[in-house]
Amino acid sequence: MIPEKIIYIAVLLNFIGHVLYARSIVKQHAKPNLVSWFIWMVAPFLGVYFEIKAGAGLSVLPIFVAGLGSLLILAVATFTKNGFWKVSALDIYCGLFSLLALVFYVLTHNLGVSILFAILSDGLAAVPTITKSWKFPETEMWAPYLLPIFSNIVGLMIIKDWSFSIYAFGVYFIILDLTIVFCIYRKKIFREKLA
Repeated sequence: MIPEKIIYIAVLLNFIGHVLYARSIVKQHAKPNLVSWFIWMVAPFLGVYFEIKAGAGLSVLPIFVAGLGSLLILAVATFTKNGFWKVSALDIYCGLFSLLALVFYVLTHNLGVSILFAILSDGLAAVPTITKSWKFPETEMWAPYLLPIFSNIVGLMIIKDWSFSIYAFGVYFIILDLTIVFCIYRKKIFREKLA
């Protein structure tokens, strides 16, 4: 286990990733999917609440910053002309199912089940962004996905009590962010290997 205070550096990197993404939105390079980013704001904040109830300590900071960074992205995208991706039927369905999962998450009194529903909600909200990253990788950038991977790894490394309710969100975020980074860079990776 590493010293707990290293989490502050990891969380700072996480937030820098979101700030770089916000800057990319202002320059009209990145176009975030508002459905994904809205749920990515709500689910982590609820996750932090339930993880603290489960006894988590500083390891919740990367998850809190995920919600805070998502709030920043939403604000910048909303107030920037052409700063967001068009909402499709898939976005609406994923958003509705995500919100339904969040309702179950809040109503469930079992912490493990609550965390599972929060992850389900967040994952459903990720589908539009994963799809967009796969089809139109030029509308995304690496920073809000790659830097949080390191932040969440550090968060996992300082956990003292390894229970599902405490580690699940961190593991989930690592897998999700790796997936999106792969979608963004897959064409470049395969093009270089074929060249």
